[in-house]
Amino acid sequence: MKGTFRFSFGPWNIHEGADPFGPAVRRSIAFNKKLEMYKKLGFDGVQFHDDDAVPCMNDLGQKQIAAEAKKVRKQLDEHGLTAEFVAPRLWEDPRTIDGGYTSNEPACRKYALERSIRAIDIANELGTKNIVLWLAREGTYIREAKDSAEAVKRIANALQSMLDYGQKIRIMIESKPNEPMDHTYIPTIGHAIGLGLLTDAPERVGCLIESAHAILAGLDPSDEMGYALAHKKLWSVHLNDQNGLKYDQDKTFGGVDLRRAFNQVRILDKHGYGNNGEWVGLDVKAMRTQKAGVATKHLSNSREIFLRLLEISRSLDDGKVISLIKERNYEGLEMLVLKNLIG
Repeated sequence: MKGTFRFSFGPWNIHEGADPFGPAVRRSIAFNKKLEMYKKLGFDGVQFHDDDAVPCMNDLGQKQIAAEAKKVRKQLDEHGLTAEFVAPRLWEDPRTIDGGYTSNEPACRKYALERSIRAIDIANELGTKNIVLWLAREGTYIREAKDSAEAVKRIANALQSMLDYGQKIRIMIESKPNEPMDHTYIPTIGHAIGLGLLTDAPERVGCLIESAHAILAGLDPSDEMGYALAHKKLWSVHLNDQNGLKYDQDKTFGGVDLRRAFNQVRILDKHGYGNNGEWVGLDVKAMRTQKAGVATKHLSNSREIFLRLLEISRSLDDGKVISLIKERNYEGLEMLVLKNLIG
């Protein structure tokens, strides 16, 4: 069963080039100008943090937030674009310095949940049922600071509150083993899927797999995808690439390990990813060295690489592949794949 592929990215993927070691090197681009770029780059879906849609939302009431989100929906419609998801940004506010849902301070946990509820309001106005949770600070720098069992229960309770508030939403958990925290409580997709079982609506809790996050966990992204596909829980992907086990780089998809990228494309296609409306998200960043005029190449290149790898995967002689597997001729199978990748 072949997949159906349409592509999305977030406005943060067109950025100024600042990093922890240096300031911005490119000018900011207005949000509506970024929306104008989507179709030209071959993309139809927009990923949102809550404050991408409603800046300064902490200073606004519920009705004001909904009104601002409605204006953004109008912009999307004008550009022929679709909102893929909304993710509450719970890692930048000072109240989430010790985590949001798992903070040791009740007032901070309350803030995190209230912000998540407002993200659901924004999603409703933008016309998406998808809420993504990157549990960035739901962890600790030292294990003794928090009770991990209690922390997992607190995350599950937050999910339950969100599911109760938004009866039509579904939650996609984006797992990551570390960064910014030293230890996180939901480091892999297996953990994410298991977390849903602690709610009374596990059918509405799934996952978003990011290539780099799987690599940082010492895992192969295609295996993580296969695990989620087997559970029917792979509801989105963030494709990118990664040089080793260091900080999250968000490099162009396939830019480091083309074969690793090939296997991600192949597993998605083989299991009909996208046939139920799932998007291929490309969470990639322009290199800081890129000049402004070519600072979107990482997006168009990633999409082009995906589509070329899809062609290669679909052009493989399935009969030959099956025969080599049956004969357990894995050296032959490897060479078949490599020859096709080399061209």
